Amino acid sequence: MYTALTIAGSDSSGGAGIQADLKTMIMNGVFGMSAITALTAQNTTGVTGILNATPEFLKQEIDAVFTDIRPDAVKIGMVSEADLIHVIVERLTFYKAENIVVDPVMVATSGAKLLADDAIDTLKKELLPIAKVITPNVPETEVLVGHPVRSAQDMECAGQEIYETYGCAVLCKGGHHLNDANDLLVGPDGKHWFMGQRINNPNTHGTGCTLSSAIASNLAKGFGLEESVRRAKDYISGALAAMLDLGKGSGPMNHAFDLKGRFTEEAGA
Repeated sequence: MYTALTIAGSDSSGGAGIQADLKTMIMNGVFGMSAITALTAQNTTGVTGILNATPEFLKQEIDAVFTDIRPDAVKIGMVSEADLIHVIVERLTFYKAENIVVDPVMVATSGAKLLADDAIDTLKKELLPIAKVITPNVPETEVLVGHPVRSAQDMECAGQEIYETYGCAVLCKGGHHLNDANDLLVGPDGKHWFMGQRINNPNTHGTGCTLSSAIASNLAKGFGLEESVRRAKDYISGALAAMLDLGKGSGPMNHAFDLKGRFTEEAGA
C-alpha cells in the first residue's frame, strides 16, 4: 500500500487540517500518517485557540515516521511559526522526501489568520523551493506575488511568476469570485487550465486541505502531476456535491461520499 504523510494542524471539529487530510488519504487509496504542527480549537464558525507544537517535538514526529514507514508523498498544511518551518525543511531535506505538496495556509475559511507575518518570508525562502507543487488560493497567490490577482490573465502571470521564482509547480486555485472552480496549473510542462463545475454548496470548510491531500495521495500512487490534479478535483467535486450539512457556519464536506460497505451501514438498514 502506498503511503503519505501530512504535516499540518489539527482541527477539533474534523472538517479541515489533519483530520480532513487523513480522511482524504484513505478515500484515495493510500495509508495516511501525520505530524501535527499545532492543536486548534475550532469549529465551522471559527478558530478560538491555537497551541503550536514545539520545534523539537515536531522534529521527533517527522523522524518517527520516516525512520519506520517512509511516505511516498508529503502534504504540508498549516505551519504558523518560522521555527517550525525550519524544522520541516531541514528534516525533509535530510530524508530526501519526494512528492512534496504545500498548501500555503495563511487564512482559515472562517477568516482567522493562521500564519505569522515573519513566517511568510521563511515559507517563501525555505519551504516553497523544496515543493513539487503548491496550491495557493487567490488571496494566498496575491501574498506570494505581491500584487492583486483579479482575472484569468492575472492568474497566468502570477502562476508563471511563482514557478520562475521558487522553482516549484503551482496550482493557482480559482474561487473567491474569480473563475469560480477553474484552477490553473503552471509548471515544467507549461500552463494547463482545469475547468471545474461550480457546485452551489456553502459548506466549504477544509476544501484546500482536502484538495492538496488528494493531489499528494495520487502522486504517492505514481500518477503524474497533471493527472493527480485532475483526479483530486474530481474527488473534491464529489465530496461537495454530496451536500453534507453540519454545523452552524461553513460546514465540512462529505469525505466519505464514495464509501460503501457493510461497515458503513446504519442501524435498521
